[in-house]
Amino acid sequence: MYEDALKILKDRGHIEWCSNEKELGDLFRREMVTGYVGFDPTADSLHVGHLIPIMALSWLQRCGHRPIPLAGGGTGLIGDPSGKSKERNLLTDEKVRENMEGVKKQLAHFLDFDCGENSALMINNYDWLAHLTFLEVLRDVGKHFSINAMISREYVKSRLDDPEKSISYTEFSYVLLQAYDFLHLFSACNCRLQMGGNDQQGNILSGVELVRKKTGGEAFGATQPLLLTSSGTKFGKTEDGAVWLDPARTSPYRFYQFWMNVEDSAVEKLLKLFTFLPLEEIEEIMELSRKAPERREAQGRLAREVTALVHGEETAETVKKVSSILFGEAFDLRELSPEMIAALAEEVPTGHGERAFPLPLIDMLAASEACPSKSEGRRLIKGGGLNLNGERIAGEDRMITEEDLLGGRYLFLRLGKKRFYLVDFK
Repeated sequence: MYEDALKILKDRGHIEWCSNEKELGDLFRREMVTGYVGFDPTADSLHVGHLIPIMALSWLQRCGHRPIPLAGGGTGLIGDPSGKSKERNLLTDEKVRENMEGVKKQLAHFLDFDCGENSALMINNYDWLAHLTFLEVLRDVGKHFSINAMISREYVKSRLDDPEKSISYTEFSYVLLQAYDFLHLFSACNCRLQMGGNDQQGNILSGVELVRKKTGGEAFGATQPLLLTSSGTKFGKTEDGAVWLDPARTSPYRFYQFWMNVEDSAVEKLLKLFTFLPLEEIEEIMELSRKAPERREAQGRLAREVTALVHGEETAETVKKVSSILFGEAFDLRELSPEMIAALAEEVPTGHGERAFPLPLIDMLAASEACPSKSEGRRLIKGGGLNLNGERIAGEDRMITEEDLLGGRYLFLRLGKKRFYLVDFK
């Protein structure tokens, strides 16, 4: 007996539109369903906006169905114009393949590629699109598409009306290739479902129709929400740009903080979309959060769960403790692991100290550039504003010894209420 993945996805807020919903629900309960989502490899990392379709694929697999993350190695050479106001730069084949490798590693955190009948399939549409001739596209695909319908789409109309944002024939033809992808996967993998963001509804319907016209078979489409913040900003965008899954692009600590900072009004929806927590447990979390919103327990659980999914349990625990330290919660800094110290070093300014112990604290503050001068260091201490490894310094005659070093190498300073500094004695 297969689980109704559609019901689970709907209950968790993943589905906003679905073609032939009743029939698809029956199909899910009756047999293993193969569904796919396309990822255009325009970068070597996915970002948090991609997590919604990734989580949907993961739910399919958890319910006994087969997910296909489709790498757009072919369509990525062109670029999907949906939601774009201008022509995108075309990527080279070499760059697309390089990006695909990075994406595949990230998908492996969510999908099992070796679990038997419903193992996830990572497929590259370049493998079939590259062998299509122009005549084949016109004869076998193009004749099934109406130009009237294609130019009526909002993203096409907006660019046709503005001569400075013209759309090329290449981008205009993208929908034919995406529809052909669905036809190929339907025929080769018995793939019956395509999912994507709300801006993909037209492209998905085109694929559903092409399958029907070419094979007489029934395929299904579903779309997922495109999230915006209350200010209208695209979810996952910050002042520093996108929030990436690659730790080299967005550090695990900053990734964790992104989720900690989500709005109270959005956190319940995000817990349903971005975690595997049971709905009953999410309701319990929200009940506690409603009673004491200032504690941000819901955000904390969201941050912990998503960081663990993307970066692993150990890293999630590390950045959680680092966050506690930087936000002033009680923590024995002697318990800092090398990984936690490394995470701190990535997030706070770091200076260097000379191993000449015992070393006057005042001299060290100035020499490491933690303070601009010795007099500033004295002022901080006198005002009770200097903490060394979690200990408030009471007198300026304090000496630094090797025993003070965390991990035999570091001193952690808090200067005032919110400024932190790490001194490295390597």
